[in-house]
Amino acid sequence: MNKPLVIGVAGLGTVGAGVLQMLEDNADLVTGRAGRPIRVAAVCARSRNKDRGLSLSGIDWEQDPVRLAARPDIDVFVELIGGEEGPAKQAIEAAIRAGKSIVTANKALLAVHGNGIAVAAEAAGVTLRFEAAVAGGIPVVKSLTESLAGDRVLRVMGVMNGTCNYILTRMESTGKSYGEIFAEAEGLGYLEADPTLDVGGIDAGHKLALLASIAFGTKVDFKGMEIEGIERISIGDIEQAGDMGYRVKLVCVSRISDQGLEQRTQPCLVPANSPLGQVEDATNIVVLEGERTGPVFLRGAGAGQGPTASAVLGDIIDIARGRKISTFGQPADTLRPAKPIRVAAMVPYYVRLLLVDRPGVLATVAAAFGDAGISINRLRQYGHADKAAPVLIVTHPTGRTELSQALDAIRSSGVSVNDPVAIRIEEV
Repeated sequence: MNKPLVIGVAGLGTVGAGVLQMLEDNADLVTGRAGRPIRVAAVCARSRNKDRGLSLSGIDWEQDPVRLAARPDIDVFVELIGGEEGPAKQAIEAAIRAGKSIVTANKALLAVHGNGIAVAAEAAGVTLRFEAAVAGGIPVVKSLTESLAGDRVLRVMGVMNGTCNYILTRMESTGKSYGEIFAEAEGLGYLEADPTLDVGGIDAGHKLALLASIAFGTKVDFKGMEIEGIERISIGDIEQAGDMGYRVKLVCVSRISDQGLEQRTQPCLVPANSPLGQVEDATNIVVLEGERTGPVFLRGAGAGQGPTASAVLGDIIDIARGRKISTFGQPADTLRPAKPIRVAAMVPYYVRLLLVDRPGVLATVAAAFGDAGISINRLRQYGHADKAAPVLIVTHPTGRTELSQALDAIRSSGVSVNDPVAIRIEEV
């Protein structure tokens, strides 16, 4: 039998425990597919005595992940600690220095430090794989680096944060407010320790930054990302979007042009009958649009123990097979920087206003849009609340600059009770 591949696992949370359990339950299957056994030599976690529902018999315990990463008896260091700085980064750097290949699910670390880590790993001749960092069990990284490697990618888009999608679909199905469903998601353990990573769009932005690098051959540029979360989405927005045949989703979109690299994560209205519109609860969907292949839709569980552990194990098996692929699909030192740009495409927008209830207000609003060169497609007024009138507007396709001009004019005119909310309508 071929020599076993020996691994060390840092982090025994939900995903780490899942990896060990899958290795135990599927030992024969894994050995057959990898071409050799995969053995866990040592692990590391915060608490040694925590009941994880699995046996660690015969596995060494290391208190320090950096020490684990440098152990001479391991071939692959599996980093499942998380966080863009601290022990996770230090341990991965130690593994590279020690000549160990690395499998990680740490999207935040790679989105911030991925360029430098990839260059160091490739210079050391070690493999760095991260399928589990993006969309859980959906094989999107492999699809870009392998299946679509010969095609020119025109666009990457998708719904890539299950927590946000859960909140938005629960608001729609229950009629409850954002605050009520946020509390529900928190109680179910769906939110990160810092909830803004999810609802603020940051988690989805991390994923998009990694996919954009692979898709377009550019350096990872999370700082150039345009990010907006779902905190300002009201149940009214969701209900009125439904009336117009749309659903509200946190959508990630990236494309490259001669002007630069567009990367944005923001709430959008998408057609209810589109692939993105039909995604429910915590499911993720990624669309890879190739020049020759057209749009390829990848849909599945974007998080959770089983799907994410499966992605980690898939990367380990690839290393066991001896497969070597550059971290971002091409040598890291050939990735080029790209100028960040804001979207310039002409698209329709949904605009929610709460206006002072007095004569002439709608005329002022119409004039603001007209002066900015924006044509109004639909306008609806709903009820009254505390001497204010909620008004919803859907524009014809317009640019972001023109929309900003109109909204600034409305703010300065004194007719708006609060700050207008504008949501892009994304045709999928």
